[in-house]
Amino acid sequence: MKRLFSILVIAAIMVLGAVNLNAANSVNTLPSTTVTFVQQDEDAAAADEVGEEETAGFHQELKRRFIEGGPGFMGIVLLCLILGLAIAIERIIFLNLSTTNTKKLAQDVEDALKSGGVEAAKEVCRNTRGPVASIYYQGLDRADESIEAAEKAVVAYGGVQMGQLEKNVSWVSLFIALAPMLGFMGTVIGMIQAFDRIEAAGDMQPSLVAGGIKVALLTTVFGLIVAIILQIFYNYIIAKIDSIVNDMEDASIILIDMLVDYKNRKRI
Repeated sequence: MKRLFSILVIAAIMVLGAVNLNAANSVNTLPSTTVTFVQQDEDAAAADEVGEEETAGFHQELKRRFIEGGPGFMGIVLLCLILGLAIAIERIIFLNLSTTNTKKLAQDVEDALKSGGVEAAKEVCRNTRGPVASIYYQGLDRADESIEAAEKAVVAYGGVQMGQLEKNVSWVSLFIALAPMLGFMGTVIGMIQAFDRIEAAGDMQPSLVAGGIKVALLTTVFGLIVAIILQIFYNYIIAKIDSIVNDMEDASIILIDMLVDYKNRKRI
């Protein structure tokens, strides 16, 4: 707090000094300063106009290139992007909601076991979302039978939870592979059309093949762009799943240890 207050005081002193200096200079150089400000405003306005033109030009160029690629393959590539992003965003939201503070949950379950027994620990798991809490609940539900039964329940239900985490992720990888392949197919078809024009004309002219080759290259570029975008989301999803699975494995070991201690205390 003292350091923050000192920084604020120094900043205030610097601002006041700068204001006083500018006020003193403005008395002597008001006309030139006014001219300079006007010129700076004009330059800033010109720069903003150039920036807006460049932004609008980029969007228009992207739209024009997409239309030039043809509605057939470009539409399919765009559909791959939309579906892939929809699945990826759904998985990211689900995985973030499935993330649990494993250490806090383990501590709460252990405290509940010591104070209220298995039922109190199960109640803690019911009030906590995420696969780790579900695994804890399944293990605690078999705690009255034996430690081996609880361990088997944890392992079996852990596989179920892992399947839910990986649900629909394979579709994202499919679209990653499909988008560039569709782009390459559009490239091949465009080259075939270019050679068909050459064959029909009976002459090798650049104007005959330029359009087909351009369309072919555009489909490849857009297919690669879609694959790159989806690959970034896919890698994030896989890393998130690995992190949650590691938490599940660590939590399973901690749960078995807690159940062993609980059984030993009951025997005593």
